[in-house]
Amino acid sequence: MSNPSVTTRPAADCRYDVVALGEVMLRMDPGDRRIRTTRSFDVWEGGGEYNVARGLRRCFGLRGAIVTALADNEVGRLVEDCMLTGGLDTSWVQWREYDGIGREVRNGLNFTERGFGVRGAVGTSDRGHTAVSQMQPDDVDWDALFSSGVRWLHTGGIFAALSESTADVAEAAMSAARRHGTVVSYDLNYRPSLWKGIGGVERAREVNRRLAHHVDVMIGNEEDFTASLGFEVEGVDESLTDLDTGAFRAMIRTAAEAYPNFQVIATTLRGVKSASVNDWGAIAWSRAEGFVEATHRPDLEIFDRVGGGDSFASGLAYGLLERESLAEAVEYGAAHGALAMTTPGDTTTATLAEVAKLAAGGSARVQR
Repeated sequence: MSNPSVTTRPAADCRYDVVALGEVMLRMDPGDRRIRTTRSFDVWEGGGEYNVARGLRRCFGLRGAIVTALADNEVGRLVEDCMLTGGLDTSWVQWREYDGIGREVRNGLNFTERGFGVRGAVGTSDRGHTAVSQMQPDDVDWDALFSSGVRWLHTGGIFAALSESTADVAEAAMSAARRHGTVVSYDLNYRPSLWKGIGGVERAREVNRRLAHHVDVMIGNEEDFTASLGFEVEGVDESLTDLDTGAFRAMIRTAAEAYPNFQVIATTLRGVKSASVNDWGAIAWSRAEGFVEATHRPDLEIFDRVGGGDSFASGLAYGLLERESLAEAVEYGAAHGALAMTTPGDTTTATLAEVAKLAAGGSARVQR
């Protein structure tokens, strides 16, 4: 089965269907409580790039690996144990010697509360001096990895923002992937906190515009294309409550002209009515098939919004790898993102059958 929007290597010739490059943190989740007042946390692993590969493995049954770096201590090994549960090959993880207290190298922590009603979700990252932020382009034998057969590489703007060197690492990986016929997807994932101390929006645009030249499938949300690449979306209000798909189509056309290497461009559309209720949708475009739009889901009830965009990306990638049209791919992406936001944690607990049912118009009636 082949999708006309992208050309991927045959699965039979490849060791992996997907490889992700990015930081994997330990997420500290206070549940229904606030970070500032809780006395207990649930722990999950999570990362903007990792979540996509994990979703492709756990929900969609594809073969995946993660390229990251961790400090070799008990926290790092806890993250590894979580990743092993996620089913990804961890043989490409770079382990760094721990200095005792984290003066030189440590593992990232992400404290995130879900929000409710008028109280929005809050995330507080503790990720300075992490092992992955110190990666260098030649730490991984990229040609060895991609010559073993990889259909899809996913990375993004979160990893690229971690340090001066991580953008270079991403570029080395993306260049090697394309040399070996691997499709490269990139989620812009603009996070103001990551760019705040290193040049802000201007630096984000400089880095992302450079990396964009190596991308086949570009993914973002309502503000990513503006903040990370400088493409304005006309007529969208500052609070992002009125999302006109026509405005996004115009922006996508502009991006496609600026970057002729983009084969697919996709964006989620999230209208935030409250922390608990969002309008949710997505549109996508490809050079081969033009524009398609996912089923719009107004007033979608949200349990935990973190990871919704990553699950959209993994559903989209699955559709482009395994389904026959861009229309199917964007429906699978939007359905998977919607389902992921009904459960706690960064990563999906959905099954392929559940995604396929929702993508086809299924309801939430009880199954007995």
